[in-house]
Amino acid sequence: MNEDKVRIIRNPVICQSLCTMRNKDTDSQGVRIAARKITRVLLYEASKNLPLVEKEIETPITKCTVKDIANDIKIIISPILRAGLIFTDEAIDILPDACIRHIGMYRDEKTLKPVWYYNKVPMATPNPEKFYVYITDPMLATGNSMLEAIRLYAEKNIPIENIKCICIISAPQGIELIQKEFPDIEIITASIDERLNEKGYIIPGMGDAGDRIFNTVAE
Repeated sequence: MNEDKVRIIRNPVICQSLCTMRNKDTDSQGVRIAARKITRVLLYEASKNLPLVEKEIETPITKCTVKDIANDIKIIISPILRAGLIFTDEAIDILPDACIRHIGMYRDEKTLKPVWYYNKVPMATPNPEKFYVYITDPMLATGNSMLEAIRLYAEKNIPIENIKCICIISAPQGIELIQKEFPDIEIITASIDERLNEKGYIIPGMGDAGDRIFNTVAE
């Protein structure tokens, strides 16, 4: 694992929220609230790569020069459905000019490989160096779905340094799979857990993130 390309974000709020999410007795509302707290912090960290420009504005007191996000770039938030949707509301609040491009995949329980069912990524990318992409998924487990999502954008010649993977909980196996093909991509996460079990679930993890976020555990 290239630890230089994995940013683990820790603070007391994230620690408390992770504790809440992991607890089997936390209901879906509690999981969602905790997840949103974490996603907001991770998104702030990920967005540090956005280019800034200086501009002059006038406050109620005087004129001054300030920094602002460049307005000639394209920001894309790309949640992997369905669990990745938990990032969307926070992302729109933080980056209101961002475009949301959903990616729909589910995991085949036998092969643990991703199965496509929705792709909102087909698009023209003139000046690909001006695109900044944040791919979101609460759990980076096997890494297969995230890898497929990265490929979609890399194939459009968007620079790898402009693509960030944002996950709440990550497994070493998933990180290693991604870094094998994209060693320079940055992964922003709140935790790297121990391992995957034989069913591809993160240990200790939090169970199935989609089920716990959307209250479908009993289905």
